[in-house]
Amino acid sequence: MSKRRQQAPEFQAKVALEALKGEETAAELAGRFGVHPTMIDQWKRALPEGASGVFERGGRKRPEIGEEQVRELHARIGELAVANSF
Repeated sequence: MSKRRQQAPEFQAKVALEALKGEETAAELAGRFGVHPTMIDQWKRALPEGASGVFERGGRKRPEIGEEQVRELHARIGELAVANSF
């Protein structure tokens, strides 16, 4: 039995948009993108439901980074600043 693959949201949106165009059948798209036609139909149905989120106030949410990552980045900036001064 094969393991389920989790597809990236960007990939799902791309395939769903292709399906909405109607230029190819779900079976043709499935062969082209390597996914099951049922998944394409599910993504196609989900796309209009989630499309309103694109226009919500505030736009995209910024990814949150932790304090540890901020410290690492500040340290790296310091290293690069010293390297550039020579």
